[in-house]
Amino acid sequence: MAGIQPAIDAAAQSVSMLVAPAPASGACCNGRVERRDDLADFLRARRAAVSPADAGLPDGPRRRTPGLRREEVAMLAGVSVTWYTWLEQGRPINASADVLDALARTLRLSPAERIHLHTLAERTIPPLAPTADPPLGAPIALERLIDSLEPQPAYVLGPAWQFLAWNPAQGRLFPHLGSLPDEQRNLLWLVFAFPAIRRLIVDWPTEARRMLAEFRADTAARRDHPDIEALVERLRAASPEFATWWADHDVAQFTTRLRHFAHPRAGRLVFEFQQLTPVEWPDLKVVCQLAVPGDDSAARLAGDGGAARLRRDGRDRGGDSGRQRAAR
Repeated sequence: MAGIQPAIDAAAQSVSMLVAPAPASGACCNGRVERRDDLADFLRARRAAVSPADAGLPDGPRRRTPGLRREEVAMLAGVSVTWYTWLEQGRPINASADVLDALARTLRLSPAERIHLHTLAERTIPPLAPTADPPLGAPIALERLIDSLEPQPAYVLGPAWQFLAWNPAQGRLFPHLGSLPDEQRNLLWLVFAFPAIRRLIVDWPTEARRMLAEFRADTAARRDHPDIEALVERLRAASPEFATWWADHDVAQFTTRLRHFAHPRAGRLVFEFQQLTPVEWPDLKVVCQLAVPGDDSAARLAGDGGAARLRRDGRDRGGDSGRQRAAR
């Protein structure tokens, strides 16, 4: 590999004269986040995370930045340096599935990160357009489904992770849910910007960062939807942790796991975290927090009768599911 470095250095000098400096990330005439800009940021972040040693390359004497150089990625992936540089600059160029997989291997992407790369690079997926007359809340069938899981907490999320419905147990677990204004009734907002929920979640940094990575992967195809853009900007301003971790471009697929809570009245709780996607409504998610065999968390949470539940008309009534008039 010793003979590779001079060729790489020469290629770097040549490409610096051929390609103009990259525009600022997210720059756009109308200020909206373009998917290709997100792709460029993602590639740069992942390139910086791969060391030359990881890729089987020497460090070299003049390495001033962490991770691989652009010309090293291009060489290992079998593409031209100019083409890859343009891709990292967010230019509107096409990339085949084979080339994207070569980049995924070079950048040592996880399966979730590979899917995310393909999603960001796919120009044929239309963004989610805002509707003039947004639908109301969750389908009745899903409300009945989550009610049937009582006393186990369950809820329905919309495409931007907004709460569309929740059962009484979820109202007891998140007792402030029914009293929040619509724009704050969002799972990611509660996790990062609501102090009571931060205190509720055991090992908050690990769980919050995991949820953020899942959110990023889940919303990649509709990143330029106004609801997603507005939520991200509000969270950047409200949470230093969100602003820092969002810039890392971590992505992850949902995995079933145990979630632990430190409830102010019911004590230490543990549930198995499950997520379902209804075939009839694929843009919605049913999130279930199931009882762990041999554990009494659901029973202890059911004994906490102080939580308010929200009717469809917004009035409190114990025992009803929470329902929100929210745009999908």
